[in-house]
Amino acid sequence: MKLFYLLFLAALIACGSDQHNTPGKQTMHTYTNHLISETSPYLLQHAHNPVDWYPWSEEAFKRAKEENKPIFLSIGYSACHWCHVMEEESFENEATAALMNKLFINIKVDREERPDVDQVYMKFVQFSTGSGGWPMSVFLTPDKKPFFGGTYFPPDDRYGRPGFKKLLTMVSDYYQNRKDELKKNLQQVDQAFQNALKESAGGQIADRKSFNSAAEQLSGFYEPDFGGIGSAPKFPAVQALTLFLRAHKNSGNQRYLDMVELTLKNMARGGIYDQLGGGFARYSVDKEWFAPHFEKMLYDNAQLANLYLDTYLVTKNAFYLNISNEILEFVRSEMTAPDGAFYSSFDADSEGEEGLFYLWTKDEIFDLLDKQSADIFCRRYDVRKEGNFEHKNILHISAGIEELARTYTRSQQEIKSLLEKAKTVLRKQRSKRIWPHLDKKIITAWNGLMLSAFARNYQVTGNENYKSVIEKNTVFLREKIFTGSELQHTYKDGQAKYSAYLDDYAALIQGLLDAYEALFDESYLRFAITLTDRVNERFWDLVQKGYFYTSSKQEKLIQRMKDDSDQSIPSGTGMMCLNLLRVNALTGGADLVRLAEQVFTKYGSEYVVNPYGYASHLNALDFYLEKPKEIILIIPPETSAEMLLKMLLKMVRSRYLPNKIVVVKSAGAEQESPVSAAILQNRDAVNGQPTAYVCHNFTCSLPVTTTEDLLKLLQ
Repeated sequence: MKLFYLLFLAALIACGSDQHNTPGKQTMHTYTNHLISETSPYLLQHAHNPVDWYPWSEEAFKRAKEENKPIFLSIGYSACHWCHVMEEESFENEATAALMNKLFINIKVDREERPDVDQVYMKFVQFSTGSGGWPMSVFLTPDKKPFFGGTYFPPDDRYGRPGFKKLLTMVSDYYQNRKDELKKNLQQVDQAFQNALKESAGGQIADRKSFNSAAEQLSGFYEPDFGGIGSAPKFPAVQALTLFLRAHKNSGNQRYLDMVELTLKNMARGGIYDQLGGGFARYSVDKEWFAPHFEKMLYDNAQLANLYLDTYLVTKNAFYLNISNEILEFVRSEMTAPDGAFYSSFDADSEGEEGLFYLWTKDEIFDLLDKQSADIFCRRYDVRKEGNFEHKNILHISAGIEELARTYTRSQQEIKSLLEKAKTVLRKQRSKRIWPHLDKKIITAWNGLMLSAFARNYQVTGNENYKSVIEKNTVFLREKIFTGSELQHTYKDGQAKYSAYLDDYAALIQGLLDAYEALFDESYLRFAITLTDRVNERFWDLVQKGYFYTSSKQEKLIQRMKDDSDQSIPSGTGMMCLNLLRVNALTGGADLVRLAEQVFTKYGSEYVVNPYGYASHLNALDFYLEKPKEIILIIPPETSAEMLLKMLLKMVRSRYLPNKIVVVKSAGAEQESPVSAAILQNRDAVNGQPTAYVCHNFTCSLPVTTTEDLLKLLQ
């Protein structure tokens, strides 16, 4: 299909104008288009372009049919740097906009609001060009069928790409005057979709051999110098690293843990991590984790907070716990709404320049700190007079505390204290700068991931601030996102919009299960069960098995696609597999296990071929194969033994036990519980003490009331 794309582009160029296009001079006009009533910050950023933008709507498609015009579909998101570049170069240019308005009906989509639309047309761009990304630029017929597409197009011919104005003229001419070729093209696209979306026939259910082979296969893509999977640009690859932690636990193979530790240490010391404010950028443009693509996404930080926490539980190295805490403090202070919801992202740009908010000159630092503090800070974070990045400096750790203590003949504690004071001064000064744009759109899936991060961290640290975060976020999601018994995808400016997609359900169920095991509020478990039932009713493919990305009640696009492989976040299918197994373990629903088994059978052959794309499936498969430890803590009616209960819980929560469920119940409680009666049957407190039972693979221990005895059972 990529060959077809190249031939098609050549045909366009052959019939296109040879005129050299240059950006038109901008004039001070005020425009308002059809995006002005939207809630998406990304769409509102374009609401005053001279382009006559429409949101994705029947109104736009109706007009395209009536006027016999093709559609230009532009998809991006508010934190996307190159989206802003294309807007400035082309969409704010009056001459370009006039051409767009004359030749096309123009539709702008926020991929974070309409991931279903993005999913379909990204698949087209990927199989037709060999790659994809944002901004995504796709040309459609009025009945929504794509016939040409790409990503960023410059205003003039450069980078081996035609200038955007030239491309507009060529595509319009092709659509209007070469109908036979267009028809043939659309037939090829239909066939390519069928080939690209051809589903696995399945085979035998994946087993432990599959898991081990997949982990070994994935380790072959590990980059040994700085960690991570693959080379530049380098993404965090959280699900893959989580798989390595599980492989280490199962096999005792130190190599898997070493790969995780080297990666996480270098990431946390690199420029991809905000050394002053906490939180990770989206990815590193180099393999050293030095130069970030500066946007900060909620979903990355949610997953990384959990990964650093898990690595702490494995190693007991406080370094990892500290990073997890710093991530969550950043989110709590900078990305949390007053009502408890989590915002989506920080832009890469401020004042029109990528990363400007985060960069420093050496003179700035010496102006703010005393000389020795400035010297030590600059040595620690590689701040140079000439700059380490485009004449300024990205802060990254280049000198250890021990080295600085020796060099400056100070104690390590003195160095740490000095650096913390310096960071406080610089952080305060940085806060006075113009901040990157904060996208305050609330996305259900990403909130579910971050709810999970706070809940799991609370389980380990007992931080009461995080208890409050959990409670407020769950109230928001239940009251504002779950409207009229329907889960919604986004919330902004008082409006919940768009029916939820598979990953919204899956991530929220995961977050609720973790919140339940943090606070043991059974309303969280009931909500998770309700959502699980809804997913299985509306998203499950009764014919070919597996989950669709859209429900049976959502808008029908040109393709209804599955959500089987991991992208920036784990696939909805992978998350649902683990959810099914966890809900089953808590409630005893055997049908849920059978659904998970059908997924493991359907995609099992993919696990070794593409372990990176199916890592979330493999992590769920590990839970299935090992069978979870069922840890039941019974509280006696008396409250005098609360300290012992906390000690028993701490014993459970301080260990890396990825395949477990934890239930806390009051002895003699008669209220109806969603927890399986079989789990709680004959479970009583012994001698008036909090009592623990540990069951595994249909076998249960005798009751224990001491941390020492509980530790033996957990081991």
